[in-house]
Amino acid sequence: MSKYKYNFFVAGRWRNHEQVKLVLDAVRASGKTAYCFIENQYEGEKVELNPDSSIEESMQKLEALDADDGLIKKIFERDMQAQRDSESFLLVLPAGISGHVEAGASYGMGKKCYAVGVPEKTETLYQIFNETFPDIKALEEWLTQN
Repeated sequence: MSKYKYNFFVAGRWRNHEQVKLVLDAVRASGKTAYCFIENQYEGEKVELNPDSSIEESMQKLEALDADDGLIKKIFERDMQAQRDSESFLLVLPAGISGHVEAGASYGMGKKCYAVGVPEKTETLYQIFNETFPDIKALEEWLTQN
């Protein structure tokens, strides 16, 4: 039995949540477990983050909060715990700053790191990824073999 609660921590950006959802669905369809930020709803808080809300409006509200705001801390703590509870990290590209920071954190925790999608440009630090899948189909094929 694994010491981890999740096989994968799936990260990306809210503005790309539809693609993130497709990747999350592919991971789960393969029989693997996953944590993903898009499933965390913070209803009744300062910002409502869910796929049914206006993502751009929600992101602008979130980005306008102070860095030490209680909601920001709550999201951070939940996501960091899920990273610790996950065996591997999977970044959905394109991703924002947070997703890239999470990739670095997972790498620093000794986790296997993967990405799906085509990077916008070559980055030397993308060497942290054990594998980068060009699309969801390639990821699905890999998941069935691993």
